[in-house]
Amino acid sequence: MKSLCTRPSAYLCCSSLCGWHASKSSRIENARTPPSADDIRAWSAACGVEDQTEDLVASLRAVEGTWIEWRRMERAGLRQAQEARLPLYERTHRFRSYSSWLVPGMIQTHAYATAALRAIQQRRGLVDDVEDAVEARMERQRVLYEAGRQFAFLVEESVLRSGIGGSEVMIGQLAHLITVGSLPNVSMGVVPMRPDRARWPVEGFWLYDSAQVNVELVSGYLTTTQPSEVTMYAETFAELADLAVYGAPPAPGIPTATDDDRPAYSPTFTNEPCPSTV
Repeated sequence: MKSLCTRPSAYLCCSSLCGWHASKSSRIENARTPPSADDIRAWSAACGVEDQTEDLVASLRAVEGTWIEWRRMERAGLRQAQEARLPLYERTHRFRSYSSWLVPGMIQTHAYATAALRAIQQRRGLVDDVEDAVEARMERQRVLYEAGRQFAFLVEESVLRSGIGGSEVMIGQLAHLITVGSLPNVSMGVVPMRPDRARWPVEGFWLYDSAQVNVELVSGYLTTTQPSEVTMYAETFAELADLAVYGAPPAPGIPTATDDDRPAYSPTFTNEPCPSTV
């Protein structure tokens, strides 16, 4: 916004004409507080550049759309948040997913999804529509079986070791991963824990074709369509895929079934990553 003013004195004059305190102008100038649409309109009028107002407001809306806090995204409940992503899934043909926290929603079992969404609902104090949200998540999974789509999933070994919902839920989930990993259009890889990794774990993300990346962070949900950033995430995915293990028998370091009372975690996969998928 400061660039709209032709000289420093004009900047101070515009701030005054807007009726803003100096601290507000400073917060906006230094990107500590984003301007509202009304702030932009007032500033444009004060600077005499009303012809740029709508473009500036449109830019603000675009920036706001790239980042959304969980509390805002889920304020109407988890079911609506799940359903909102379906159109994106339906128009995507190549999916790449990396997770360092949980099994990706696209390949979760009903029990695992229930445990995960229940934990989110309780932690964030949301309305209890978990059952409906789980059904919406299960409905999205139909795209796994539709022709013309390819999927590459990468999970950190810790996702399989820590789990959620208890041993029985995890046993069922791991069995489901084996089933999903056998689909001809799916690549399923596990990035093993080791002390000499060349690429450390990163935040969980989804790549939709080569057009968009969604990143799940602690505080919110990030969307980017900038080609340079999409490329960066695609390169990161490829590096992590090179570290992953695929196929049977079980890879060294991955939890396996035992003869004692410990959970029978046996995540073995039957297909290798294919270039068209990864």
